[in-house]
Amino acid sequence: MSFDTDIVIAGGGLNGPTLALALAGAGLSVTVVDPRPAGDRTGEDFDGRAYALALASQRLLSALGLWGDLAGVSQPVRQVKASQGQPGEGAARFLLHFDSAEIEEGPVGHMLEDRFLYRALLAAMAGRVTHLAGLSVEGQEPDASGIAVRLSGGRSLRARLLVGADGRGSGVARRAGIARRGRDYGQTALVAAIDHERPHQGIAHQYFMPTGPLAILPLPGNRSSVVWSETRTNADAIAALPDAAFLDVLRPRFGDFLGPIGLAGQRFSYPLSLSLADAYVAPRIALVGDAAHGVHPIAGQGLNLGLRDVAALAETLVEALRRGEDPGSDPVLERYQGWRRFDATRLALGMDAVNTLFASDNPLLRAARGIGMGMVTAIPALRRGFMRQAAGLSVDPMPRLLTGQPL
Repeated sequence: MSFDTDIVIAGGGLNGPTLALALAGAGLSVTVVDPRPAGDRTGEDFDGRAYALALASQRLLSALGLWGDLAGVSQPVRQVKASQGQPGEGAARFLLHFDSAEIEEGPVGHMLEDRFLYRALLAAMAGRVTHLAGLSVEGQEPDASGIAVRLSGGRSLRARLLVGADGRGSGVARRAGIARRGRDYGQTALVAAIDHERPHQGIAHQYFMPTGPLAILPLPGNRSSVVWSETRTNADAIAALPDAAFLDVLRPRFGDFLGPIGLAGQRFSYPLSLSLADAYVAPRIALVGDAAHGVHPIAGQGLNLGLRDVAALAETLVEALRRGEDPGSDPVLERYQGWRRFDATRLALGMDAVNTLFASDNPLLRAARGIGMGMVTAIPALRRGFMRQAAGLSVDPMPRLLTGQPL
């Protein structure tokens, strides 16, 4: 049976290209079908979009040979401080404090701008991965030996496997008959980059407020990324404000611990929901990232969960090929699903529970939350366990790429 390519990946965001590079490095031929133009998101101008990369995700990028060029434009996250708050309180008393020095494996994570990560992936794919920019997957027909993938413009490809890395509204999943479950949080995330006078010391802050959490995440220099979750009504009104008025609303929540603040880039907003696929695989189909699980940004784990999928799927497929198995066969795909589904669902529901728990302003519940957070801070074993989870070091079994080892 002849194939145009071993693997077709629908989606050219971050998970798709990362998976493509992992598979190509192990000798598979890979085609990424990317609806966006090739030059999209590669501009030189800072726009404020950034990701919190867990330590395990940084190790994956190292294993793919990407981190050397990215390290210099990233910001290590050395500490995490969390507190309960009310609008106007700003930096309330910190009830939870993690210091990455306690896990003795380096920073718990790194903040990295979207433009740098995407540019590095795009450059690395050149000559190694077939990148079809400006096209989308519009149809798929699996059979016993492979899958026919129909692209916009009328072109078709035959492959061993189609991977859906095409987001929460995954067309690949929908056409495969994979249903989704979840709920709308009634919240919108307001995202912006902020200049501030004082250095942040590599400390990430998380304020839990009744209308939604506010994260202040350190970027290189005297800049931080703000991910501010608000009720949809409040967020719509705030998003409509001009920049100066937006800052007037943000300042009482942000606090003055970093001195005067100002906007450093564009403002973005997106609605928040929980969206879990009922299955991660179907005949000749596998899902990764948001196509499998769209989560609340409360712990900044969305991209990290996707990269866990990438690491597990790449290892599963490469090992199958080396054993002489068909990498797109049902038994191989079931191994991937068994590896990832429980871990991803557990973390997604855990973030859902934390958001629900901290959204209540009941005084008794606030007191109980404060006691619980204080206990975690006071007990070293609990504290280190939470830090290892945030760093992505608690996956069992751990995919090789997440330990920094090549496939």
